[in-house]
Amino acid sequence: MNNDNITEFDAIVVGTGISGGWAAKELSEKGLKTLVLERGRKINHREDYPTMNMDPWDFKHGDVITQDTLTKQPKQSRTKYTTRESGKHFFVNDIEHPYNETKRFDWCRGYHVGGRSLTWGRQSYRLSDFDFKANLMDGIAVDWPIRYKDLAPWYSYVEKHVGISGEALGLPQLPDSEFLKPMELTCVEEHLKKSLAENYNDRLLTIGRTAHVTEGTKPGDGRVNCQFRNRCARGCPFGAYFSSLSSTLPMAEATGNMTLRPNSIVSEVLYDKDSKKATGVRVVDHETKDVIDFKAKVIFLCASTVGSTSILMQSKSEVFPDGLGNESGELGHNIMDHHLGVGASASVDGFEDKYYIGRRPNGIYIPRFRNIGGKTNQKDFLRGYGYQGGGSRGSNWYDSVKELASYGPEFKESVLNPGSWTFGIGGFGEILPYHDNKMSLDYNKLDSWGLPTVTFDASIRENELNMRKDMKQQAVEMLEKAGFKNINSFDNTYGFGLGIHEMGTARMGRDPKTSVLNKNNQLHNVSNVFVTDGSAMTSGGNQNPSLTYMALTARAANFAVKELKKMNL
Repeated sequence: MNNDNITEFDAIVVGTGISGGWAAKELSEKGLKTLVLERGRKINHREDYPTMNMDPWDFKHGDVITQDTLTKQPKQSRTKYTTRESGKHFFVNDIEHPYNETKRFDWCRGYHVGGRSLTWGRQSYRLSDFDFKANLMDGIAVDWPIRYKDLAPWYSYVEKHVGISGEALGLPQLPDSEFLKPMELTCVEEHLKKSLAENYNDRLLTIGRTAHVTEGTKPGDGRVNCQFRNRCARGCPFGAYFSSLSSTLPMAEATGNMTLRPNSIVSEVLYDKDSKKATGVRVVDHETKDVIDFKAKVIFLCASTVGSTSILMQSKSEVFPDGLGNESGELGHNIMDHHLGVGASASVDGFEDKYYIGRRPNGIYIPRFRNIGGKTNQKDFLRGYGYQGGGSRGSNWYDSVKELASYGPEFKESVLNPGSWTFGIGGFGEILPYHDNKMSLDYNKLDSWGLPTVTFDASIRENELNMRKDMKQQAVEMLEKAGFKNINSFDNTYGFGLGIHEMGTARMGRDPKTSVLNKNNQLHNVSNVFVTDGSAMTSGGNQNPSLTYMALTARAANFAVKELKKMNL
């Protein structure tokens, strides 16, 4: 439903990514007339996935990052994949949407309906009480205002809808989800799994837990089984992986209660000092630059970590001169990510008589085994990391080099040879919530819509650097004990933001003096404003965070509706 003539609603949701889609669905299904605002363009499920069926040879430049793109999107091209021909249309252009760096920060954004739910890595892991209690136990930053038991039923709630394939393990540091059947390991992955079981009592290997339908169907727009194409980030015509476009937004639309307005840049939340509540939001139209005010009883900011916090910082008033809900001064601080790009690779002898079916859009996972008690505790660093990666077969590139290859039937046969097995694992490690890792707004450098640009000032410290040493060493050791050959370790340059898991800039906490949000994701002193995206994270864990955003959003929406009915908002 779209009606630009209506400016008053029960609820406003800012953003259409993973969090925004869930907020839209939950609020609309619970009967609230809900305005959903997206700063980018409108795209539609299936029809607006231009590269979803293209093969490498269908791309003009072979699906590589062109020199023209490197010039126009220099920052985003540092990721090595967000600006490839096959998917760059789902990420913004740095020139059109500039930002500033005191230190390197890879801010990868997608401004369109569905946001990064179209391009996310789909790895879905619950946080545990090791994570929710970590700050308290370590005496770092502030304590989470919730524990695992508070979020567990909401993890289950969203998982049953999303569809998470995986294997139950019964690990305290990685609680099990509501699983669909797991994807299969390759034979070399099974070999490493067996080796870990034989050589260690503190670590194991499992298939990744990923938001793909592997049996039956899931609610949304025609969501059916994964076809093992591994073209997920281009948009999936089968709706096999979870996205806002294939799942939550169609369900919100079906209620008749959602009004979706793309090309709507929210500049601020409007605040009334007499009622001590927000009254709505101010929008700058992306195309016309007209300014429009929309009113609502409750507001959900789901514009991503940087986007939501920017809106709050821009929402200045007599009561909140430093930004809405910023009495603590913590808004914009404590930015986190997951550091990555460190691990090891190897070749694998044998298994030449074995292969696998399709292109599995998933890999292996080795859950956290550091700092979870007893002999696992480390003296050189706090928190922990997990590994992702996998083993596969690829062709031997040199067989196709003219000067090295044979000719005729022999050459054709060599090209068809699947080549040797290889294995690689890379760590995803937690970054501590350092207060001085921050984002700020530069009012001297405005964007095309007259809004301040973001400046990032964040870096990893000694704790993370020591963790990276261990991540590399343990990767090498595990591959060695499995009997793999030609082992090469790596520790690539990490820039903040490269994990695309930015979080923490409007953290939850127990005390308004040291945090921005309470246990229900409300601004401490503005009860009808909720923030449920990555901004809310008090610590980051080492697990991919999107599943937690979904659970927090569903939980907060349920609370908001109950409070509205009680006339408390």
